[in-house]
Amino acid sequence: MALLTPNALDKVEILTLQDNYIDITAMDNSAIVTRALPVKDGQIKVSVIAEHGFAAVVHMTTNDQTKTLLFDFGFSEDGAARNAAALNVDMTKVEAAVLSHGHSDHTGGLSSLAEMTGKKGIPLFIHPGVFKNPRYMKFSEQFKIYFPEITKERLAKAGWKVVETKEPSLIMNGDCLFLGEVSKQSDFEKGIPLAHFVENGVEKWDAIEDDTAIVMNLKGKGLVILSGCAHAGIINTVSYARQVTGIEQVHAVMGGFHLSGPLFEPIIDRTTQELKKLAPLHVIPCHCTGRKAIMHMEKEMADQFILNMSGTKLSFSS
Repeated sequence: MALLTPNALDKVEILTLQDNYIDITAMDNSAIVTRALPVKDGQIKVSVIAEHGFAAVVHMTTNDQTKTLLFDFGFSEDGAARNAAALNVDMTKVEAAVLSHGHSDHTGGLSSLAEMTGKKGIPLFIHPGVFKNPRYMKFSEQFKIYFPEITKERLAKAGWKVVETKEPSLIMNGDCLFLGEVSKQSDFEKGIPLAHFVENGVEKWDAIEDDTAIVMNLKGKGLVILSGCAHAGIINTVSYARQVTGIEQVHAVMGGFHLSGPLFEPIIDRTTQELKKLAPLHVIPCHCTGRKAIMHMEKEMADQFILNMSGTKLSFSS
C-alpha cells in the first residue's frame, strides 16, 4: 500500500457537538480544554445536551487557512443541531462531512445539521457498508433490536453528496485522512457478537466494516485520530492509521472506544495497556467507551487523560 500522509497542520481543533456527558460547572479550562459556558446575556440560561451519541466539528489550520469538517451527526434528530446553535457554531463553514458508521447514535442529525450548513452538495464520505439493511442486535431468535435504515435517497434529500469508499482516502485537500475499512490485526478486538444483518435472505454476523475514523497530522507532534465507536477496535484503528500514514508518533486518540457493558469489560485493561504502548500524548475516551473503561484509563493514564463532554473544544497546536 502506498502511504497516504496528510498535510502537516499547525492546529487541530475538535468541538464536540454531542457526547454522553455534560458538566457545566467543571471549570477546568486549560490551553487545550475549553468547556461550554451556560451563559448568554449575563444569565445562566444556555443548555448543552448530552445524549448517547457523538458529533463533532473539526477545524484544521495551516498557514492561517482553516478548513472545517463535520464528523458524525449525533443520536436524536435535533440534539447536535441544538447544541451547535447554543454554542454559536457557524455551520456554514462546513466544507465536508464524514460518517463514521451507520448506527443510529451517529446518524440522527443527518438532515438537521445539513440544513444548518445552508448549502447543498457538501461531500459526505462514507463506507458503503452503512447501507446494510436490515441491521440489528440479535439477543435471541425471538428478540432482535433493529437500527433505522440509511438510504442514498435519504442522504440526497438531506442535501449531501455521497462519496463511498472502502479505501483510505485523503480529503480536505490532503489535510485529513478518511481511514476507510480498518484492518483488524489485534488478537482481542473481536467486534460485537450480537450484531447481525441480512443479505440476500441469509442472516450473517455484522463485522461493521463501515466503522472508520479520521486522521490528522499535527506538525512535529504526530497523529490526531478521531473515531466514532471504534467497532474495529481502537488499537486496530490507531495501528492502521500509523500503517497508512507512515507516521508512528501519536499525539491524540479521541472518540468512542466501545468498551461499555459485560461483553467488552473483559478487554478494558488489555486495551488500556496497548494504548500505553502506543504512547499518545493525549487520550480522550468518549461516547460508548463506558464509565468503567473511562475511569480505568483515567487511573492508568492520568497524565494523558482528558475528560470530554458535549460542548467541549479541544485545541491541539504544533
